[in-house]
Parts: sequence; C-alpha cells; structure tokens
Amino acid sequence: MYTPYDINEAIAHRKDYVEEGLRSGSPVVGICCRHGLLLLTVRRSQRKIYEIYDRQMFAAIGKQSDIENVRLAAIQQAHQEGFERSPDDVTLQRLVGFGLSPTLKKAFGDQMYVPVVIRALFAEMGRTPSRDGFYTLNYDGEFRHFTGCAVISGTQVSEDKMMEVLGETDKNISIEDAMWNALTAWAAGARELLTGRRDEEDDLHSPLRVSDENAEIIFLKDELKTGALEVGLLERRANAEVRFRLFSEIELKPLLLKLD
Repeated sequence: MYTPYDINEAIAHRKDYVEEGLRSGSPVVGICCRHGLLLLTVRRSQRKIYEIYDRQMFAAIGKQSDIENVRLAAIQQAHQEGFERSPDDVTLQRLVGFGLSPTLKKAFGDQMYVPVVIRALFAEMGRTPSRDGFYTLNYDGEFRHFTGCAVISGTQVSEDKMMEVLGETDKNISIEDAMWNALTAWAAGARELLTGRRDEEDDLHSPLRVSDENAEIIFLKDELKTGALEVGLLERRANAEVRFRLFSEIELKPLLLKLD
C-alpha cells in the first residue's frame, strides 16, 4: 500500500523525468499584432507550429511522439465540436480546459500510465482583437490563459526571462515588429536554457559569455547556423477561408537581415 510519502516521492520522480525531457526543447513565443497572432520558434528538424482549427494554432516542446498525440487529439476534438455544435463553439477554453487537461492530469498522476512529456502553447484569434488570447498547457494538466503574449520553454527561469523581454505588448504593432520582439525573446529564453546546462568557465568562446549589447545578435546568428526560423500566423482577414499560414523563407529574409 502506498503511503503519502511514497506517493509524493513517486510524483517528484515523474516530475523530474518530464522536466529533464523538456529542457532541450526550443522555446516558443506567442504574440499579438495588428494583423493577427504570431507563434515563433527556431526548430532543429521537425516542424513545430500547426493549425488546430479555423482560429486556433498550436506549438509545443517535449517528446515528439507525445506532441503529435496531443496535436491530433486537439484537432479531433475541435472538429467534433464544430460538427456537433458549431464552429463558434470551438474555443481553446473548451479544448484545453475540458478536453486535453484532464487527460494529461490523469497520465501524470496515475502510476499505471507513462507521463506525457510536453509543454504546449495554443493561440486563438477571437471575433474581435480584444478576445485574442493564448493558453499554455503543462504535462501535469495545469493550464493558464494569457492575453497579449505567452511563452513556453524548458524551465520556469527561461520563461520568466522571455516574458521580461517582451514586457508590455502593444496589439497594434506591425507584423515585422512583432516578429522581431518575439525573436529577441526567444533568444533570451534559449540563452537562459544553455546557461543552465553549460559550465561557462570551460567555454570561454561561447556566445553565452558575451555581455555587451550585441549578445543577442551573436547568439541568434550562432543558433540559426543549425536551426531554422519558423513563424506561424493567424491572419485577421474578413471572410477569409484560411487564416493560418507559415511564413516562407523569402518573407523571413528581412527579419534575418536585421541580424547582419
């Protein structure tokens, strides 16, 4: 029979196991702008940003198979809601709060299940800009709602650093400014993750050691040598059948030129 101590110890081990798997994930930044909502990240190989439904998109860090399972579950639930009720009834509050969260909570707390290694970020474009928002969903089923901007990363310290860089967001900024703000926030979070994993005393030439105003630029250039910038947009266009799109390399080129 489990004692309270045994249960707490088992949960602590499961938490350590999941969070260790999240630390290597590339952060994701969500931000509102004049033309809609953006999700931005730097991926190593697999695509990270996807459409869920007409006004929702999704990105996550963690184990790729778990990410795919959660993504497909969200898509299935969204389309079922839209078919049985109406497209207006498909909201992140219902998808995350009533659909995905209980499943993740059960998988994390029940010793008979393998915990899901994931931290997810959902974006939702409302009928009006004031109703735009983001939801973060954790491996233990906990979720939070944000307006203006939201982030996910492998550690809480990294997420706090990213939110500090983003600061107070202006929903009327241009797409270009939104992407630049998101990219600098991503760099701050990714640097924080690496700082926690490396012994800087043994890495004298690491861009993490640069303390001048060009530190973020140097770090980003180094990361983009092995990673690819990925940006998804939910575009606020009246009567548009498809609102979601990924930015092409040509569209991202002006942003990357700012690093030169």
